[in-house]
Amino acid sequence: MITVLGIDPGLRATGYSIVQGDRRGCRAAELGLIRSAQPELASRLAEVHRHLSAILREHRPHVVALEDIFTHDTFPRTALNLAHLRGAISLAAAQAGIPVETLSPAAVKRALTGSGRASKAQVQAVVAQALGLAAPVAHHAADATALALTTLSRRGVPLRAARRAVEAPA
Repeated sequence: MITVLGIDPGLRATGYSIVQGDRRGCRAAELGLIRSAQPELASRLAEVHRHLSAILREHRPHVVALEDIFTHDTFPRTALNLAHLRGAISLAAAQAGIPVETLSPAAVKRALTGSGRASKAQVQAVVAQALGLAAPVAHHAADATALALTTLSRRGVPLRAARRAVEAPA
């Protein structure tokens, strides 16, 4: 059984997903959002780091799948702040002794849907189908789950539901 923590970094809401898989398929152990209303960037970074450190201690994933940074030509400050957030996430993983793999959004979409330009709705549908969930998953949690599923798929885990483990967060 391989356990992956997928993380979709966001300055207001960071999606995360613990997905486990083996030759029989995959299942989600936990999906969620880490929300931060802190006004200062440093406080937000500390909050995300604290929450992720607890998740890493509880689930002990084999790898963290983190969305790669993409350029924000229109909003360079946002890209810089997301880079800080990715640093806090990478630090939590390094402190737990867990390797981090980065994947581009286009590579994840291509792996799951066949198109690097798939919509959020398409990714949500594939995630729900792969995990046997009746309801769609909130988009930040769906993106985190898509990262985890792609990482598992690259390790030979078939993307089909092994058994239902969690309800989809709204």
